[in-house]
Amino acid sequence: MMKELFGEFLGTLILILLGNGVVAGVVLPKTKSNNSGWIVITMGWGIAVAVAVFVSGKLSPAHLNPAVTFGVALKGDLPWASVFPYILAQFAGAMVAQILVWLQFKPHYEVEENAGNILATFSTGPAIKNTVSNLISEILGTFVLLLTIFALGLYDLQAGLGTFAVGTLIVGIGLSLGGTTGYALNQLVTLDLASCTASFRFQIREMGTGLMLGFQLWDLSLVQAWQSSYFHFSKIKELFATEFEMEISGSFLMTKTLIF
Repeated sequence: MMKELFGEFLGTLILILLGNGVVAGVVLPKTKSNNSGWIVITMGWGIAVAVAVFVSGKLSPAHLNPAVTFGVALKGDLPWASVFPYILAQFAGAMVAQILVWLQFKPHYEVEENAGNILATFSTGPAIKNTVSNLISEILGTFVLLLTIFALGLYDLQAGLGTFAVGTLIVGIGLSLGGTTGYALNQLVTLDLASCTASFRFQIREMGTGLMLGFQLWDLSLVQAWQSSYFHFSKIKELFATEFEMEISGSFLMTKTLIF
């Protein structure tokens, strides 16, 4: 178990380090890659995903994403007792990675006057704030991501080819669907990891992590239905009725996904 948790920690660290690193290089002033554009960001994230999976794939299942961990558990390929430890390891890796990004680009943060650009290196945000449209964007992107990941599992691919395919998929989703919200597809990216202090204060994006996670679980259930040809309605209802509670600066924010 410790080997798997270390794999999730290390893989997520590499993912966020390279992924948010390319964003920082593009948006922060006076870097060699400043203003190089969205295509560079999507390519960087695709490579980040592939490299992270290659690094961690021999240690753990390389989920590197709470949505994927939940999806694999729903599919029955991961014990539910392992879900919370996996997600904790992923969060820990993401936080360490974000500290490393800050250290790498510290001189450029110091000369950046646009708070929006600084925030963009820590979390995603919509180009135009519209909660419904932004939510639909993340639902579609996450659905395509997980549908394709599970579909790839149906093929007898050579070692490494599936990892390359997922990296390419990330680039494709970013180019086609990511321009509206920055295509988080991952709670570790949606949460603002800039505030990784002792209080673990997170800034929740306007769409709400609990609501986003609920719809991602709905997407995952569609994937499961596509594979098994029926819905587990009782399980979906139970999951959607869950209250997600997160401590924020000593207080509590309750987000509920009461869909049914």
